[in-house]
Amino acid sequence: MGIPRLGGFQPTARIFKLAVLLAALAALCLMTWTASSLLGADLHLPGTAAWRQPAGVVGHQDAARMSFDEPAAGQRVNGAIVALVRNSELAGLRKSIRMLEDRFNRRFKYPYVLLNDKNFTQEFRDGIASITTNEVRYGILDEAQWGYSPSVSPAKALAALEHNRNRYLYGDSLSYRFMCRFQSGMFFEHPLVRDLDWYWRLEPDVEYYCDINYDPFVFMRDRGLKYGFTIALREDPATIESLWYHTREWIKKNPHLLPERSLANWIMGTDGHYNTCHFWSNFEIVDLSLYRSEAYRSYFEHLDRAGGFFYERWGDAPIHSIAATLLLNKDEVHWFEDIGYKHPGNMHCPRDKNMLARCVCDPSQAYTYRSACQTRFGKVNNMLKRRLLQLIDESEREYASRSAPPDDS
Repeated sequence: MGIPRLGGFQPTARIFKLAVLLAALAALCLMTWTASSLLGADLHLPGTAAWRQPAGVVGHQDAARMSFDEPAAGQRVNGAIVALVRNSELAGLRKSIRMLEDRFNRRFKYPYVLLNDKNFTQEFRDGIASITTNEVRYGILDEAQWGYSPSVSPAKALAALEHNRNRYLYGDSLSYRFMCRFQSGMFFEHPLVRDLDWYWRLEPDVEYYCDINYDPFVFMRDRGLKYGFTIALREDPATIESLWYHTREWIKKNPHLLPERSLANWIMGTDGHYNTCHFWSNFEIVDLSLYRSEAYRSYFEHLDRAGGFFYERWGDAPIHSIAATLLLNKDEVHWFEDIGYKHPGNMHCPRDKNMLARCVCDPSQAYTYRSACQTRFGKVNNMLKRRLLQLIDESEREYASRSAPPDDS
């Protein structure tokens, strides 16, 4: 029969559906009002001005994430995020800064110090300005900072580059050796870094996997920590063939510069030799008083005179690490296990569930939990200075006996 005509009005199927929908909404409102009356509470729908998340319940976004663009409360240290970079690495550095901004620095507002052996191009400056609103300071290196050690023969260094061309990575790269020398003993005296108390090293094409909702600088300062790292691994022995020999020479000449206890146990076996463990210095957070100390300066100058930055391929990572473990005790060195991080070649991702909740990475892929050096760091204790000197002396006698000519008598 269809729907009857009412007073000349011709209903349609669309109007009928609308009427049914309005009736359903009215029924829902009645049920909501009834429940509110029975419970004695005001109910509000999500998205309305009166709705609030129940107390004690953490939603998908916690307060820190919801206010991520607001400056974090609390003190700051006199520190900066420092990168040595080339104009050609703009894309890689933009990636690194973008990740560090999202994970940490949009809230903590530390300045960036960018250093280059060439003048930064306007394209580079514009590219960085578009990725961060934090202060960026640009600096250039002079010839003393980016060049040969005074004692090094350039001709002998170039011959060494040719010899090492196919022996290991960067075997024939002169600029890589300039970089390692600068990072080992000069960056902290650059005019843009000289007045800083702390630095956080940044490199192009690195990744940060975890939200860092506290200030690592302040964390270290308040606990008396001097050196912080994420990844520990072994160095290629071919690149540092004489480094430990020259380190032993420095130790024997300067025992007065060594503390009574140190973390030397981490880099030495009971035979007194270097085990090649080092902190991967492409990520390090450091109290710069370590590198500006009389002991560190003396150690670097001793190595610089030896020429191994150019005749071999001494990297800043083993030099920073040997110095830190000789000059600091274990309570002054910190593994930032909660900071998920990747540099091309290796990565770290925390496997602790509470740490991992703030991360986007897979701990089963983390190199750190397979690293013998990382495991050793967790196990060793401090070494007494007298024990260190004893091991150095014994290893020297062993070396001398092996190097002595045969007895023909």
